Amino acid sequence: MAERRSPAAAFAGRFEAASASGALRLAELPFLTQVNVRVDPASQAAEEVAGVLGAPLPTEPGTAMRSGELTVAWLGPDEWLVIGPEGFRYELLRKVMADGHGSVVDVSAQRTTLLVAGPRARDVLAHGCALDLHPSVFGPGRCAQTTLARTQVVLLAQEDGCLVLVRSSFAAYLAVWLLDAATEHLR
Repeated sequence: MAERRSPAAAFAGRFEAASASGALRLAELPFLTQVNVRVDPASQAAEEVAGVLGAPLPTEPGTAMRSGELTVAWLGPDEWLVIGPEGFRYELLRKVMADGHGSVVDVSAQRTTLLVAGPRARDVLAHGCALDLHPSVFGPGRCAQTTLARTQVVLLAQEDGCLVLVRSSFAAYLAVWLLDAATEHLR
């Protein structure tokens, strides 16, 4: 059986080199479980999903919440992205949706996750993103579907930067762009 290879694996060494100064940390967080959940937030199924996740689904646009090892990001009025560690067993989410009033779809292979963190992280991201990424506006607990370097991404604000969820087919392009932007901002 062939070894699994993440979409940005070829950039690990370059990410490490770009992170050496301490001003910026770039890394891929490969193989995270990502599950798309669609359900009416006012339904009994949503309450049951919240019970499985250990916290209510965020209902404010552009917000995300953490519950243990899971992050749940609001994507739309009835849509969330649940992000967990590799191997997160989401079958209980499917079980509570068994009545057909929602959906749970594993989209883990669709995207990879890039970490952009450190004191210069927001400067690098702002180079290719139209959102106001200042921590007072886009701080921890915030998320957005947007474009970064003309690539559709989901941004999840962290204490010292962002997680960038990018489609696997665009991961290499975005990795090269991030390395180039890092070089520009770390001169």
